[in-house]
Amino acid sequence: MCKTNRPWEQGYVQVYTGDGKGKTTAALGLALRAAGAGAKVFIAQFAKGRPTSEMAALQRFADLITVKQYGREHFIMAEPEPEDIEAAQQGLEETQEAIASGEYPLVILDEANVAVELGLFSAEALLAVVNAKPKHVEIVITGRNAHRRIIDRADLVTEMRQVKHYYTQGVTARSGIEK
Repeated sequence: MCKTNRPWEQGYVQVYTGDGKGKTTAALGLALRAAGAGAKVFIAQFAKGRPTSEMAALQRFADLITVKQYGREHFIMAEPEPEDIEAAQQGLEETQEAIASGEYPLVILDEANVAVELGLFSAEALLAVVNAKPKHVEIVITGRNAHRRIIDRADLVTEMRQVKHYYTQGVTARSGIEK
């Protein structure tokens, strides 16, 4: 088990994007792996404000995993409201502080790609946060439609591609599986 907040010498930038299921799930799996090694993790969830099963589960690891939501309890279906923009920008500021603190070797910006696409903050603002990271901090950015500049900056990009999904047959999000 890792006894320091610097479990690795070099941190990279990972992006999980695409129209397939599993981007957040993959990032949370990495958070569990890091916590299992004794590393502290900061997870910022953008455009999300609803309680979820993963939030409930991660509370059990509160000594190692910090999760903060920077969204309201509804989906943004059209133009974001000023409150949505304010929440996301506050989240990006707090995430930048968490990264700079050196306390968290792994920082996950869940749905940050979607936040950029919705105009909650710019790709340039997200890149400024990423580019200011200390050498040892690993950053994971999730969400559909990753901006080309975010992809270009990343060291690893994984695209989840939907081949088939039961959602198209009317199956709604299920507790413990999709929410």
